[in-house]
Amino acid sequence: MPILINLDKILEERDMKSNELAERIGITQANLSILKTGKAKAVRFSTLEALCKELNCQPGDLLEFSEET
Repeated sequence: MPILINLDKILEERDMKSNELAERIGITQANLSILKTGKAKAVRFSTLEALCKELNCQPGDLLEFSEET
């Protein structure tokens, strides 16, 4: 998939665990895991907004386009 999710990198930079982030933004650990692994087919803007607010980042920090598969 040409869209990469950099959530692990940002969580590490913030010294935060994924279960803590899931709780803070109100999504299940399973859904956050699907997003982290790049298996998600779509991301709601409300989820993206919550991630950016909680992690103090921009959408472009979380998402990256790569032509390599």
